[in-house]
Amino acid sequence: MAVSVAAAAGRLRRAIRRTPQWRGPSRRALSSEAPPTQAAAVRDAFLSFFRDRHGHRLVPSASVRPRGDPSLLFVNAGMNQFKPIFLGTVDPRSEMAGFRRVANSQKCVRAGGRHSDLEDVGRDLSHHTFFEMLGNWAFRGVYFKEEACSMAWELLTQVYGIPEDRLWVSYFGGDPKAGLGPDLESRDIWLKLGVPASRMLSFGPQENFWEMGDTGPCGPCTEIHYDLAGGVGAPQLVELWNLVFMQHNSPPGPSPIPLCHLSVCLIPVILWGASPCIPFLAREKDGSLQPLPQRHVDTGMGLERLLAVLQGRRSTYDTDLFSPLLNAIHQGCGAPPYSGRVGAADEGHTDTAYRVVADHIRTLSICIADGVSPGMSGAPGCWGLIWALNPSRLVLRRLLRRAVRFSTELLRAPPGFLGSLVPVVVETLGGAYPELQRNSAQIASLVSEDEAAFLASLQQGRRIIERTVRRLGPSDVFPAEVAWSLSLSGNLGLPLDLVKLMLEEKGVQLDSAGLERLAQEEAQHRAQQAEPVQEQGLRLDVHALGALQRQGVPPTDDSPKYNYSLRPSGGYEFGTCEAQVLQLYTEDGTAVASVGEGQRCGLLLDKTNFYAEQGGQASDRGYLVRVGLQDVLFPVARAQVCGGFILHEVAAPECLKVGDQVQLHVDEAWRLSCMEKHTAVHLLNWALRQALGPGTEQRGSHLNPEWLRFDVATQAPLTPEQLRAVEGTVQKAVGQDEAVYMEEVALARTAHVPGLRSLDEVYPDPVRVVSVGVPVAQALNPASQAALQTSVELCCGTHLLRTGAIGDLVIIGERQLAKGTTRLLAITGEQAQQAREVGQSLAQEVEAAAARLSQGSRDVVEAQRLSKEMGRLIDAVDTAVMPQWQRRELQATLKALRRRANTAVRKLEMGQAAQKTQELLQQHSEGPLIVDTVYAESLSVLVKVVRQLCKQAPSTSVLLLSPQPLGQVLCACQVAQVAAIHQPPLIPSPSLSCLLA
Repeated sequence: MAVSVAAAAGRLRRAIRRTPQWRGPSRRALSSEAPPTQAAAVRDAFLSFFRDRHGHRLVPSASVRPRGDPSLLFVNAGMNQFKPIFLGTVDPRSEMAGFRRVANSQKCVRAGGRHSDLEDVGRDLSHHTFFEMLGNWAFRGVYFKEEACSMAWELLTQVYGIPEDRLWVSYFGGDPKAGLGPDLESRDIWLKLGVPASRMLSFGPQENFWEMGDTGPCGPCTEIHYDLAGGVGAPQLVELWNLVFMQHNSPPGPSPIPLCHLSVCLIPVILWGASPCIPFLAREKDGSLQPLPQRHVDTGMGLERLLAVLQGRRSTYDTDLFSPLLNAIHQGCGAPPYSGRVGAADEGHTDTAYRVVADHIRTLSICIADGVSPGMSGAPGCWGLIWALNPSRLVLRRLLRRAVRFSTELLRAPPGFLGSLVPVVVETLGGAYPELQRNSAQIASLVSEDEAAFLASLQQGRRIIERTVRRLGPSDVFPAEVAWSLSLSGNLGLPLDLVKLMLEEKGVQLDSAGLERLAQEEAQHRAQQAEPVQEQGLRLDVHALGALQRQGVPPTDDSPKYNYSLRPSGGYEFGTCEAQVLQLYTEDGTAVASVGEGQRCGLLLDKTNFYAEQGGQASDRGYLVRVGLQDVLFPVARAQVCGGFILHEVAAPECLKVGDQVQLHVDEAWRLSCMEKHTAVHLLNWALRQALGPGTEQRGSHLNPEWLRFDVATQAPLTPEQLRAVEGTVQKAVGQDEAVYMEEVALARTAHVPGLRSLDEVYPDPVRVVSVGVPVAQALNPASQAALQTSVELCCGTHLLRTGAIGDLVIIGERQLAKGTTRLLAITGEQAQQAREVGQSLAQEVEAAAARLSQGSRDVVEAQRLSKEMGRLIDAVDTAVMPQWQRRELQATLKALRRRANTAVRKLEMGQAAQKTQELLQQHSEGPLIVDTVYAESLSVLVKVVRQLCKQAPSTSVLLLSPQPLGQVLCACQVAQVAAIHQPPLIPSPSLSCLLA
């Protein structure tokens, strides 16, 4: 019997590690013991159970947009919002500081970053990019293992009515390498609750010990599993609930893995888990584990998985969370009904498409309701950190476009179909998450708008792929350059994985090596954008310009760059531009009548809607097509102005010749981001004058889609109060969503307008005036004084039509370029909001550290920990993307705190050294030499002991050794003062301290 149980346990361990994916057929019921239970009732039963029976406080789900944690793309676990409690950084004045027993249903998104299920969605019956996590927490030891396990068992068996014989549990089996024994306490708790030993499994640290990272909070966990087989044949276990007991902690190490990253690894397949009975530990830098001062319980159970069990389904897609969506997809598309097939059985990938569309529209709706919308994200650049702040919008854009492709190509959905599914999502989830109901119209509008734009790109991309494939030989690979031009990083905005999938369906292999090369080149190019560098692009020299003038070629008409408008939904619509090719130039500047395939060339047109880099605004990018031949894209990397002519830098995939008619398309997301930054620059300029005085002068600026840089003449560095006031002024203008007026006027009219901002430049006549909140005619009226009350500038750049689209502005960097000139670096929109959250999070950490320092230290080790913590916080504040005014304030606070911490360390070390000195003097009352071993926490203490001994016994030489826990030995010695006077020349120093391995 023992042998068979051991063999079965081994098989179960292997099965659990494989994580069953509930492959079809999905419609077969697990059992008929319990009638189906509606999702809302299951969710409410969980919350009511913990609130009414066990006194838990119900807290709302946090937004899926992480607050103050740039390491996360999205909130991906229920405990994310409670991270300040686990790390001890919670603001003592905050509501969260009073949390003891808490429960909630948390919205979680796993669609990018370290833990992403995006690639698996649709391929099986269980993965999702959005899921709900039911969880309960006990903070600061209000209850621990026995209560957590009992509550979990009570809810599953008595409230939800899951048969006890279908439930298995696992617990921590120990880790001899770490010196941890098995969690017998958790085992005994489960036995006491009635779980037989035959349905209990013990696992090692990989499965049942949770750690934040290399250092930090950790502890054992115990998990509850459900047997899909129901006693028929070999058990088929699926993890249902994970209960983690944080018992250990270590001092903060450098750049630990965020707490939320590792906790979520278990959640998608867990119904409920409770951690074992081992005390909460923390792993120290030396690998040892120390008990946490306060223990916490953190549990997580996926609602979708629980619902499948309660409704007797083998697939989460067969529950009532998804069935209304699947029915709506069927009714709206006309595709065959969903039948839950996977793999080879899913002919035509119809059921896969059902699952992808249903999953993605849920995720999109949830994210948009929480303020994360599909669109261009911050790209690498801006000190290498801004990308980390905001890739979530790019992920959503990829999700939406993936859903559009599956719905249109595989389900034959009509245009506008995805937006029609939003009300179904709101109906199924809006009761639990009211923000969906409040924002339903906006969600549907954004989804439909982006869907329409992508459908046009998708159709064009499909034609380009088909045309390219027809030209390939039997063994040819699909050109990387074409794939890149189709991608999000190229022109049409198709996700690369979508391009690859479309090629796979045609049996064509992509040039992966070439694609990797292009990706590296793009990354290098974007990295260089952190500080603008003068790139050596194609330019028209004096000879080329002279030739154009002699030929009577007029300057390029670039007025179409201002042809854009606001849609009723709030989005921008950019018009296209048709033009004629007037001249072509090779890379060496030679004028030619035509260029061939693969050539990089300069293109001169009679008119353009591309903004050429000038006035500090980055050039537009985009593509052009020949009129009548829309399937060949000519990527436009940049546009430069040369003597009134706009030269477009183009990569020609096919022949292009003088006289061709072309249609130009700007990269709309790129342009819109530049418009946001440029209008923000004007508001920043005005705000600086408000804060520093009307004599404040701009010295230059530069902006691109990721950030803006502003140089200003200052008498002294800006104070934190001034920086904060400047941001506040900009925020006020943004919050009022003021209209931005633009008009060309005679240059003479601008000569004597009080408050009008201009640079020491040569302006065209007529000149373009940009005025915020006041019509240009009124602003230019000298009697109105309007230009003194708002931003009015001469500017040829492209701007927003209303200020509200800026969202926010945060100055994240400041440095002196030269005496009297300050350079500011700023970000806007969602990036700015996240920078504020990061700053607030760090401020709370500093405040918590100050409180611990004020409590004092009992010994040297504790004081040294506090000192190291101050050093870690200083590094974090120095490098974080956060408001500069707040950085300066925290830097000043931390500087004082570190002085206090170091002073405390020195005092404790001196006191400890004095005590050990007296003990050694009593033991060695006579003799010219003291050689002994003493215990010292640090080399600093040991050196102080040696110095005090030699000071009190000047004729004595001292050698002290201090063994350390990991086999090392500290050594400090000093020669007597009298002997040092007569020391031989070969002895370098009368004193020495070292660490011996």
